[in-house]
Amino acid sequence: MIQNRLDDLLQGFLNNGPAGVALSVKKDKQSIYENYFGYADLSKQKEINSKTIYRIYSMSKVITCVAGLQLMEQGKILLTDPLSAYLPEFQNMQVLENGQLEPASREITVKDLFTMTSGLTYGGEHTEVERMTSQVMAEVRDEERSLNVSKLRLLTKKLSENPLEFHPGTYWKYGLSHDVLGALIEKVSGQSFGEYLAENIFQPLGMQDTFFNVPLAKKHRLATLYDRKEAGELVKNTKLDSYAEPIAVFESGGAGLHSTLEDYQKFAHCLALGGTINHVTILSKHTIELMAQNHLPDELLPELGWNDQNGYGYGLGVRVMIDQTRGGSNSSIGEFGWSGLAGTYVFIDPKEKLSAVYMQQMLPNFEFYHQPRIRNVIYGALL
Repeated sequence: MIQNRLDDLLQGFLNNGPAGVALSVKKDKQSIYENYFGYADLSKQKEINSKTIYRIYSMSKVITCVAGLQLMEQGKILLTDPLSAYLPEFQNMQVLENGQLEPASREITVKDLFTMTSGLTYGGEHTEVERMTSQVMAEVRDEERSLNVSKLRLLTKKLSENPLEFHPGTYWKYGLSHDVLGALIEKVSGQSFGEYLAENIFQPLGMQDTFFNVPLAKKHRLATLYDRKEAGELVKNTKLDSYAEPIAVFESGGAGLHSTLEDYQKFAHCLALGGTINHVTILSKHTIELMAQNHLPDELLPELGWNDQNGYGYGLGVRVMIDQTRGGSNSSIGEFGWSGLAGTYVFIDPKEKLSAVYMQQMLPNFEFYHQPRIRNVIYGALL
């Protein structure tokens, strides 16, 4: 039943959207669905397959937060610690409030990074702090490489010179918090962020095709990123691709990773099984339980926007299902995951020992349409 339903669903996506789609679903220790439709590159008529590499953008965040929680399990950090205990430049931060600089009401904590309540933003044009953040991003991309300071560390030092957009803990706002978490991991581990991820997550799980920079020998496997025009025409997006490579230079924990369907599913299903798979443990089931519960007070939930409308709260770097009736969802309470800019999507359900990973490469990503349907069809097929 699940095969036919998901085949029909994905074929429908393909008819009205992306050039190619791929989906993997695992329950317990079994694969209950895996299929590929369409093309990784339309002009070359190169079909999407198990070796295709995707820009997973913000699905990098889940990996980054797991890495940070590993350090918590080792006693090297506490969620309640001030960030300045590890990155001293974040001491005595100021907040830009009504055009005036005010001392932050409290320090940024490590937990604020996980929960996006730090006051750090992404670059943009909506607020003055967003504009200042855009300038920092541009400066970091253009900076020459240094043997002494990683690009990620350079990013945090420049960010700390800017004011925060709000007092830590008072709002939820999507931003560079997880990139700064990557810098914290560098500082505490004594390794580059990429080295830490490879040694503690990718290599133990056998994720051989997950990295910030795609190796030259594997670049031919990278799927083309497309813009979908209003009439449905797909046009290759070259602007964002040229922007992605510099992001990888500073090993962005928020958006810089590339992966395959198989690799990301190894990671996701390990979490679904309680943090251990094939005798490899990357996180305790108790820590996953902490990660996958809502950490936001009720008054901040509306700031999640679409996720809040679909019944989700926000945990330690992941959306978490907290209200099935609000979201019209048949998934479990506690189902968690995230998605990426180009439409990639993961959900993880430790109660059902279930995980699903969906890949595509298209803007706009149609996540409002695709992702709830994928989730509901999968749960609807479970006995």
